[in-house]
Amino acid sequence: MKRMRLGMAIVLGLGLSMAGSVASAGSGNLRYSISVSKFENKAGWSGQWDIGNAFGEIMTAALQESGKFIVLGEKDMRGEAMLEQDLATSGRMAGGKKAPKTGQMTPAQLLVKGAITHVQNSTTGGGAGINVMGFRVGGSGDKAEVNATIYIIDSTTGQVKAQTKVVGKAGRKGLNLGYSGSSFGGDVAGFKKDNVGKATEDAVGQGVQFLEKQLEKIPWEGTVIKGGDKVTINRGSREGVSIGQVFAVGAVETLTDKDTGEVLDTEMKQAGKIKVTSVKEKISYCEVLDGKIKPDMTIMPAD
Repeated sequence: MKRMRLGMAIVLGLGLSMAGSVASAGSGNLRYSISVSKFENKAGWSGQWDIGNAFGEIMTAALQESGKFIVLGEKDMRGEAMLEQDLATSGRMAGGKKAPKTGQMTPAQLLVKGAITHVQNSTTGGGAGINVMGFRVGGSGDKAEVNATIYIIDSTTGQVKAQTKVVGKAGRKGLNLGYSGSSFGGDVAGFKKDNVGKATEDAVGQGVQFLEKQLEKIPWEGTVIKGGDKVTINRGSREGVSIGQVFAVGAVETLTDKDTGEVLDTEMKQAGKIKVTSVKEKISYCEVLDGKIKPDMTIMPAD
């Protein structure tokens, strides 16, 4: 039996490095589910809109537009969805096939959290502008700067996978985001024209680029839900699976710290390989290339 190492050690700093030969999500643009939380406003900045909510909302929109993640609603959105589910099961609402159901909400594999650490309305010393409600209005060539720290967290272990610091500046070309709704208060059109708003967009753009790069270093896996000659796996087009992809399949052994219960490493004993023949949104059908494939076995991109 062939053994495949799934290194779990993640090194923070300039990037992530993994122990062992692990196929990454960069193979075939396989995707993870991800959720963004409101960013903490440690800068103490105040204005016509909530900069922490704005940062989280814009990042959610940017991740969705990137097409490289399964983007889930922010914490407050998911909370509202759960309230609707609870109300539907209370018996006080009309039932039916369209009523919200519990136990079907997609879990986030990765969490994005962070903090706004510094906001400077003007980096040019002013000019002819004036301050109105925390905004610098007028003054030719006036700039703004937003500093933020961003963390990626593994929702299973709670460990920080990677972190980075970004410095957003107004006037620098970045992402042209198409968001229109707003839960952070204030006028979206005004936000897009404001220098602090532009600096926030630039910081978010840098953050999204950082998150995309981390996909190459984070292990991607799925599960066999039906074995036999025609294997079914719990990953589909939503996760980036495509016809012709080959996956290694096997049983995974988890090594844990006896003192703390922390996961130290995982090791997969490869039992065979499968090839994707048909893809739906959430599942895929595969043919067996070799080995005996059983339900509950783990799949990961083959080398």
